[in-house]
Formats: sequence, C-alpha cells, structure tokens
Amino acid sequence: MRIVLDRARCTGIGICEALAPTVFEVDDNGELVVLSADVPEDAQNEVTEAVEGCPTMALGLRL
Repeated sequence: MRIVLDRARCTGIGICEALAPTVFEVDDNGELVVLSADVPEDAQNEVTEAVEGCPTMALGLRL
C-alpha cells in the first residue's frame, strides 16, 4: 500500500500523527510530513485508521 496525500485538503490537525506516529508527523509549520509513503507492514492497521479518520479526507491509500 502507498499513502496518497492531497496537500490542498490537509489542515495539519494531526489526527493521523496521533494514530500512526511512525508514518505521519506534523512539522513546526503545521505541515504534514509523510515519513514513509510505502506503508510499513507493521503499521497497516494504524495507517488505515488514520486515513479513515482524516476529517478533511486529505489522505488515501493506493494498492
């Protein structure tokens, strides 16, 4: 799986970072940083929750 980020929609709330901190990080400027575009096998559940929990629908997954 690969993470797809729509930067125009992302507001940097940080829900994704809270759910999957090894994959997402909101930097000091409030910008989302995807630490690993390819979802690590051991983080698939957390990343899926983060994608589904994004209130702005800025995140997606591509197989």
